Amino acid sequence: MPPHPPTTRAARRVSRRVRRRRTIVVAGVLVVAIAAGGYALTRPSEADADPPAGSATTPAAPHPTESSPSETSTSDPSPSRPAASPAPTEASRRCDAPEVTAAIERGSDAEVIAAFGGGEEFRHAVAAGEAPCIDLHRAGRTWVVVNKRNALEPEDYWPVPQARPAAPRIVSGGGWLRADVAAALDGLAAEAAGDGMGRLGIDSAFRPYDFQVGLYNRYVASRGQQAADLRSARPGHSEHQTGLAVDVVACGANGCGSHDDFRGTPQARWLAENAWRFGFIVRYEQDRTETTGYAWEPWHLRYIGTDLARAYRDGGFSTLEEFFGLPAAPTYVD
Repeated sequence: MPPHPPTTRAARRVSRRVRRRRTIVVAGVLVVAIAAGGYALTRPSEADADPPAGSATTPAAPHPTESSPSETSTSDPSPSRPAASPAPTEASRRCDAPEVTAAIERGSDAEVIAAFGGGEEFRHAVAAGEAPCIDLHRAGRTWVVVNKRNALEPEDYWPVPQARPAAPRIVSGGGWLRADVAAALDGLAAEAAGDGMGRLGIDSAFRPYDFQVGLYNRYVASRGQQAADLRSARPGHSEHQTGLAVDVVACGANGCGSHDDFRGTPQARWLAENAWRFGFIVRYEQDRTETTGYAWEPWHLRYIGTDLARAYRDGGFSTLEEFFGLPAAPTYVD
């Protein structure tokens, strides 16, 4: 059975957030009260102040002007025209399109991308700021970007439904992924084996928030924080928590290798050339640490769907940050 979210821990997190919000509300009330007290000391007297709206005091009638004729004027004024509505922007036109709004409401990422006109058109609209209805931080969307600048929202996100791929060998980590990603990885692994590349193994797939806490702390304890940040994401910043990322290794007659052994293998070369056809990209490419914040990881595959993966490959992109026109994320902002 796939793993289930820890409801008790999630409840504790909600409780903490509620307490923080109550503190903010109380502070806001105190600020308003202090401001009101200061105004009471400096406001004009009742005689000097303007009468409140709706009071019994009758305001003086306005003097007639050319633009505001008096009621006794013999001229027949033209009816006032409503103010012209602002012209719709390209962003509003795209996001207000019925097919786009309907696809977003149905939760179908493929339909949303198709409604924009395809993968490249979707990418361009997002990068150009013409798609405010597309939230790159929202967990659960195939296009989510989680990195050192953008934490996952919500922090304790848990993808459902989950499934375990059948074609790759499960080496460690359970092998659970979002169900559509597991199906795509099955297709990828089967074709790689059919092309004579040998069998792929899954070394790590979905990792919940709490697991990432322990993993990151172990990296820090063994390597120091600076080195740990190059190889392991801090909790809430891991692509593995989305269920869209998987670490693979090469397997053969003598078993499966490690991450570091994967560099230069036939499987690694095949993935670099063919993963996009199944909706995957190599997320952390060589010499892109200044953008991604991570060392080269040819084993780390990220699913973005076939439409976006084709646009990614055809455009010659190397990072999701560049793909969507986002700032580089070499370090954490907090």
